[in-house]
Amino acid sequence: MSSPNDRNLLLFWAIGMMLVSVSAGDAPSFYIFGDSTVDVGTNNYIPSRAKADFPYNGIDFSYSKWTGRFSNGYNSADEIVRQLGGKESPPPFLALLRNPSSFQSNLLQGVNFTSGGAGILDATGNLTWGHVITMTQQVQQFATVQSNVTQLLGNNSANFFANSLFLISVGSNDIFDHYYYDEANVTQLQLMANLQSSFSDQLTDLYNLGARKFGIVSVPPVGCCPRARLLNLNESRQSGCLTELNDYAQAFYSMVSELLQDLSSKLRGMIYSLGDGYQMTYLLIQDPQVFRIEVIDKACCGNGTLNAEKPCDNVNYSVNLCPNRREYLFWDFFHPTEYVAYLAAVTLVNGNSFVAPMNFSQLARAVT
Repeated sequence: MSSPNDRNLLLFWAIGMMLVSVSAGDAPSFYIFGDSTVDVGTNNYIPSRAKADFPYNGIDFSYSKWTGRFSNGYNSADEIVRQLGGKESPPPFLALLRNPSSFQSNLLQGVNFTSGGAGILDATGNLTWGHVITMTQQVQQFATVQSNVTQLLGNNSANFFANSLFLISVGSNDIFDHYYYDEANVTQLQLMANLQSSFSDQLTDLYNLGARKFGIVSVPPVGCCPRARLLNLNESRQSGCLTELNDYAQAFYSMVSELLQDLSSKLRGMIYSLGDGYQMTYLLIQDPQVFRIEVIDKACCGNGTLNAEKPCDNVNYSVNLCPNRREYLFWDFFHPTEYVAYLAAVTLVNGNSFVAPMNFSQLARAVT
């Protein structure tokens, strides 16, 4: 059970849902990197098995249209952008490339580079999903964007990127891949060292390309998602969260926190906001009634035990769809519902807890 202090934090979080930090029209440009938690359709354009361009994904989106988001509606990228005054996440880089005549001008509104299944390590996602756009490749795509924007803006490009917001949500797939493929050969300490080295290089490369404001969301308690609960049930015959995966998620937050403190002390003008996705989500799991969430262990869309044996893919599988999506923590066997993505975004943008050393709204307004 959670402590009274933890319950108070959750209560303040709920109250904070009524706050709005940035008015519409004041939004910065957003450049978004990471995995399926913030993918808005990148994987529609690549031969990957990590796809969401089919029903019932997007059932609560405009016209119930599946867009490639792993959600019943908006995802975390959309909700953060909306809280900061934008309409929704900017479009995928690969979608913008399909319109060469408007490519350069569209880049000024921001770009989403994220890819479902991607991780910090270059090998992450390949065995499970076949093809993903890795974090390293996403940074390389941003280098193309930076070059084009510099052509457009000239000397003003440095100030433009310094005032843009660079949002990153990544790491879960690195942990899952380690559990599936490398656990016998690579220790937790070794994995975190490898992740730290690669993530440091990626963040430094973004900094050298002009990024100054980094909004980073750490890994949630991935051991509590329906797929991990199913693994735990099948392997140990015990219900509940898969503790080992959660241990890795907590270690990941500590690693990223130390890394950001180190980099920001060395890279002049770099500022950041780090969201503790683990604590934020774990407290919700312990006290879901604060937000009128009724189901924390089963997927809303899927099939089998915990609705977690099949993906939310109503084209290739027969799946069950819950009618009361706002009452579910998880949309499918990995990803949160639109409502939970909204709760997380409000906390990251407006909160004083679960995010440090400043919230995303303060980061957006900060002068570098």
